[in-house]
Amino acid sequence: MHIITTLKLVLILIFTFIGFQDIKERQVYWFLFPVIGILCGILFYKNTLPELFFNAITLNVIFVTTLILIVFLYSNLKLKTRFLNTIGLGDVLLFAGLSLSFATISFIIIFVSALFFSLLLHIILKKRSAFRTVPLAGYMSLFFSITYMAYWSGFINGLYRI
Repeated sequence: MHIITTLKLVLILIFTFIGFQDIKERQVYWFLFPVIGILCGILFYKNTLPELFFNAITLNVIFVTTLILIVFLYSNLKLKTRFLNTIGLGDVLLFAGLSLSFATISFIIIFVSALFFSLLLHIILKKRSAFRTVPLAGYMSLFFSITYMAYWSGFINGLYRI
């Protein structure tokens, strides 16, 4: 089997595992998040120019860091609670890993779409869950796996170029 095909398969399996593990137990093995970052980074690097890769990764990390900083400030100043009571460590680690996945505009669009997908899915499924918390890493992992499969199937174009 071709190495890139193997990486794609492993990435989808890890996303799916994170999705089900987070939804079922609200706990995910931490070492899966760096693996996601590495696999997403390799796939992105193989599909773009090195200069564009490093520029996009820098902008994506700035975007994710800004988002996390906003959540941190909101939880401390407005909600008067600890940061990790507002968002899980797994969510933050997933955000960091995903920042290596796509060109900046594509990444922002997919990331925000994943957040909306997570919100809608949680609203639909919350009555069936024994937990009060949102399995954000799980929902977003499922969304990203769907996005990757749609791209590899040809339904979506240009994720690495826009």
